[in-house]
Amino acid sequence: MVKIHRIASGNVNCYIVAVNDKAILIDTGRKKYREKILERCKKFHVSLIVLTHGHMDHCQNAAYLAETLHIPIAINKNDMDLIPDNRKQSLLAKTLLGKIVLSVSLSSFEMDSLEVFDPIIYLKNGDDLSEYGIAAKVVELPGHTKGSIGIEIEDNLFVGDALMNMFYPTVSMLYVDEQEMLLSAKHISELGDKTIYFGHGKPKRNRKWVK
Repeated sequence: MVKIHRIASGNVNCYIVAVNDKAILIDTGRKKYREKILERCKKFHVSLIVLTHGHMDHCQNAAYLAETLHIPIAINKNDMDLIPDNRKQSLLAKTLLGKIVLSVSLSSFEMDSLEVFDPIIYLKNGDDLSEYGIAAKVVELPGHTKGSIGIEIEDNLFVGDALMNMFYPTVSMLYVDEQEMLLSAKHISELGDKTIYFGHGKPKRNRKWVK
């Protein structure tokens, strides 16, 4: 049976997904939380780091954890231009709240750093992660970034920032391509009755995200 362990790292979530003694880590948070995340990982046999996208709040500890735990990093190739410079894909926002979040994010991109890593695994739509002990499938969800992905595990879907629950459940407030983001949100709705695990905020049941 799959067990999901949410690690709240400031306003960002990382997840350890475990089956018996096998586990994967989804996203890695910011460096100020690296020891907290590492200590949680040490309680499991984590064999893979999966990054939902290349923004530093989700992957700033990727290189550190991969080296410490001696495990590979997996990401969609379309987000590799964000490593190490998150400014390589220009973000947009439409709502007032989204523009506030965007301003904070851009300031972070300017002031903070992201350690370069060399992922061993490039993930694409439909990839199966069973060889790492978890029956998980990759779902491409572009729009927030070019290479945003989700991870589908049984009736659970980890969406990174393809959807957000930072203030309330919604489509992503930040995006590189609004139409792609909306199509990805519609695709999530079409996946049916699942629990959605966000990169920001507590999980919610799947719903119709685009009216």
